[in-house]
Amino acid sequence: MTRFLLFTSTAALLALPAAAETFRWAGTTDPQTMDPHAVNSTPVLGFLNNVYEGLVRRGRDMAIEPSLATAWEPIGDGAGWRFTLREGVTFHDGSEFNAEDVLFSYRRASSEEADVRSWFAPVSDVVVVDEHTVDILTSSPQPLFPDSIANWMMMDAGWAEANGAELPSRDTENFAMRNANGTGAFMLESRQPDLETVLVPFEGWWGEADHGITEAIFTPIQNSATAVAALLSGEVDMINPVPVQDAERVDANEGTRVIRGIESRVIMLGFAHDHETLRNGAENPFADLRVRQAVAHAVNVPAILQTNMRGSAEPAAQLVAAGTSGYSDANGERPAYDPEAARALLAEAGYPDGFAFDFSCTNDRYLNDESVCQAIVGMLAQVGLDVTLDAMPVSNYWPQLREDNFDMYLLGWSPGTFDAEHPIRFLVHTSGDRLGTWNFGGYSNPRIDALLPVMQSEIDPVARQAAMDEAAAIIQDDMAYVPLYVQPLLWGVRDGVSVTQRPDDFFILRWVELE
Repeated sequence: MTRFLLFTSTAALLALPAAAETFRWAGTTDPQTMDPHAVNSTPVLGFLNNVYEGLVRRGRDMAIEPSLATAWEPIGDGAGWRFTLREGVTFHDGSEFNAEDVLFSYRRASSEEADVRSWFAPVSDVVVVDEHTVDILTSSPQPLFPDSIANWMMMDAGWAEANGAELPSRDTENFAMRNANGTGAFMLESRQPDLETVLVPFEGWWGEADHGITEAIFTPIQNSATAVAALLSGEVDMINPVPVQDAERVDANEGTRVIRGIESRVIMLGFAHDHETLRNGAENPFADLRVRQAVAHAVNVPAILQTNMRGSAEPAAQLVAAGTSGYSDANGERPAYDPEAARALLAEAGYPDGFAFDFSCTNDRYLNDESVCQAIVGMLAQVGLDVTLDAMPVSNYWPQLREDNFDMYLLGWSPGTFDAEHPIRFLVHTSGDRLGTWNFGGYSNPRIDALLPVMQSEIDPVARQAAMDEAAAIIQDDMAYVPLYVQPLLWGVRDGVSVTQRPDDFFILRWVELE
């Protein structure tokens, strides 16, 4: 199967005194948890990729490469995959890694309590062949399966059981939320949620480490002006992201610069498809396709790209960016900005004078998220919609969406497999035990549900792309979501350290090089 991976890898230099071995970096979002199976989000998975490891991992160029498995091969006629495990690997507490830990990690990560259980929807069983061999059996051929588990991290069964962390916990406290015991290049030394998280190198790591870091300190800084000031003053060595309005200032400052790239993340609007009422008690207009179409025509994406994103982002027509495997060239046009058409559609749907509703938005998760949402509120007002913006930190945001406490919401999605099947599995398939787990709005289309297994199992690239094209057309025709733009990557750095920027926005500490 041919796959085109959208990626960028850029080396940047950060300034530290020659003898310094402490690396400090800051971001707007603190990882919600240290539990690798509890929250399927970039702040959590990206951070924990430094502490925990999977059977496979992605390299600098986003290609799949060996990690805790040294080899993998299909079993029989599409019955699953056999993984050969790396020998001599230990967890941070000295415990040996073996096949029983893989089995435990499967059961934990595929449980109802896990936010990553969709990864295992096609898995029928996991069989321990011997201490260093595991068979992962699937209900149908799954040619993309190794790609789909790059962020499935292995936990020590004994450690989890001894500390009462046999199952993940997303919103309530358990031992794995603040503590970690992985096999990765860095160990968790201390954790103060929303204040500071400290990592130190794991001397017993099986891989080669030439980063020169003796301590890595992450500090969440929600206020963008404060983050920029910390970078310019030398308090931190890197910030992610740099606000688009401050990029030129960081570039112009002696000793700092901005690394620019395009993330694989599409920013979109989601709707309460299956809610009977809005939060204000009124009948839910978003169940009507014409209302969703009106919203799409009312949002001036070119203006957002020019004003809010300062030309750094690209418009999006689908749930994945152009160039991603499975992207539908036949469905590459997004709805035109047409406020007159929006008003006509609202009138046709029975809302000639518009209606009032709430718009849920993060204020610390995506680049300029709150300012983009404020701009959208103004655009929707131009077609008669009375929108109340409800902006909040992401730590409060996900629980609100999972409790169905929204009317319309902002969402960013980066496909973990770098394939268009990924958002269909998570965002579009009818919500269930292992599928549609991020389909907050309750969108459902039987044809989409029927196409997903084809996308997952079809080996013929022409037939598979035909299924992807059909699905993309249905999603657009139903206006399941309104894709807005592909988010840019803007990292601010100082001279003296080289880092690698990947399109999944994961920051990998073992690739940092200190001068």
